[in-house]
Amino acid sequence: MRVDLFDFDLPQDRIALRPASPRDSARMLVVPSKGRFEDRIVRDLPNYLRPGDALVVNDSRVIHARLAGRRLRGELAANVQATLIERLDAFRWRALMRPAKKLAVGDRIRFVGDGGALDARVEAKGDEGDITLVFELRGPALDAGIEQAGVMPLPPYIAGKRSADPQDETDYQTIFAQEAGAVAAPTAGLHFTPELLAALQAAGVGVQRVTLHVGAGTFLPVKAEDTDAHKMHEEFARVDAPTAETLNDLRAKGGRIVAVGTTALRVLESAATDDGRIAPYAARTGIFITPGYRFRAVDMLLTNFHLPRSTLFMLVAAFAGLERMKAAYAHAIESGYRFYSYGDACLLQRCDP
Repeated sequence: MRVDLFDFDLPQDRIALRPASPRDSARMLVVPSKGRFEDRIVRDLPNYLRPGDALVVNDSRVIHARLAGRRLRGELAANVQATLIERLDAFRWRALMRPAKKLAVGDRIRFVGDGGALDARVEAKGDEGDITLVFELRGPALDAGIEQAGVMPLPPYIAGKRSADPQDETDYQTIFAQEAGAVAAPTAGLHFTPELLAALQAAGVGVQRVTLHVGAGTFLPVKAEDTDAHKMHEEFARVDAPTAETLNDLRAKGGRIVAVGTTALRVLESAATDDGRIAPYAARTGIFITPGYRFRAVDMLLTNFHLPRSTLFMLVAAFAGLERMKAAYAHAIESGYRFYSYGDACLLQRCDP
């Protein structure tokens, strides 16, 4: 499909720089498969679910993936910045770095933050501006060093307008965060509070956890002119056997699977078999969902409002219909909804072709 079909204009003042407080007071646009949209708030979510349904959340935890430091080359030094985007092994990471053109293989980098210093070496330079860094620390010691030397990696549309601060340490982490490894938050999960979870439990709605370590590619617009020419970034995903069994049992009893966020949906669809059963899964996924995709596992989707021309907007267009989502986004813009990571939510019902 032509990528320009997924474009739309968004006023800059619709981009949220802080989340709603409390989190579950964020607005929620309900988009049924047919009929009128409803303007609600996230706290109303239990009213749209049934006993026996299950929310599936992403328990990935955002790490301090943004690092600042100095390139050391003999007597020469220069300031550099890095955003870690993919763990390769116990001591190597792929990173996006600035200024990448001035880095050479073999350069030493010393990253310095409020909590300490971290040393690395440039091992390789990729074709798309990515850098492979080899750190002197490894394993848990490296994880601790990154947390001490780095800061929370706010999305570029927020970081371009303000710096990260201590409030982001909690604001940009979901209450489900457990498995460290994401460089961006699974933002639909940011709307949940203990009070909302208690209300869902009282309504007979379960919560199941999967993992997908969100990469920096989630923020990138598609540069190709046609979706067939786009190569999706890959991310590690996991569904354990007990979770898969629980979800298969509830669907057999008539319950619905409600994905909290596009990341949870991508995990489930990656793990689903052709007959709709969810199998245990632990692998990298590069699933790219565009209109025409046949959904096998997910019945409803709670998600934020996404970037134009992005793979995430393509995904929601596939889930609820392209024209339906264009109309929903136009309604949201006109009605003052807040967009992107710290913004409001929409609850989508699947619209099968």
